[in-house]
Amino acid sequence: MTEIKTDTTGAGPPPSDPDSLMVLAVLNGDPEAYRVLVERYERRIYYVVYGMVRNPEDARDLAQDCFVKAFQALHRFRMESRFYTWICRIAMNLSIDHLRKRKHRNHAEFDEMRGSSGGAQVVRLHSKPDDPSQNVERERMYRTIMDAVDTLPEDQRAVLVLREIEDMPYKEIAEVLDVPEGTVMSRLYYARRRLQVLLAEHRPNG
Repeated sequence: MTEIKTDTTGAGPPPSDPDSLMVLAVLNGDPEAYRVLVERYERRIYYVVYGMVRNPEDARDLAQDCFVKAFQALHRFRMESRFYTWICRIAMNLSIDHLRKRKHRNHAEFDEMRGSSGGAQVVRLHSKPDDPSQNVERERMYRTIMDAVDTLPEDQRAVLVLREIEDMPYKEIAEVLDVPEGTVMSRLYYARRRLQVLLAEHRPNG
């Protein structure tokens, strides 16, 4: 069996780190060890992706694609960071690429509809203003918040998701996004400020 050598000079996890042991097992010819990693992190990766793309089917597909790509690139994981940090970076890159493609596709579809509708209304909002249910009000507020999140640039949304959903420390967010910690704090500040402004605009008067 070929010995797998890893770079242990970095400030990453120790050799006894459970994830690193699983990675080494996979690289040494035990693909079943990868199933352990998938089961350990599939829910977290799904929620990170869902927080970015806001579509359950797209999130499931992208999360699955993330684990496939990670498996294919596992030999490049140098264990200088946590395995979850590394795979979360893959998930985030896939999510951002998906959002950019979707934005271009939506613009093209809107242009087509505008050209064929002769100025007719193509977007209709359905609401139930007379429903007194508290659940409806919660749903309305949730949608307002998430609609506000949807307006954020991809880089600000990524920081917000990792901080607010994953509760990641700034240092790890910086590793995932491959930016300085100061950039993480700046993006988070502007994301939160933009959300406050947008939510204030939707707050009922009185």
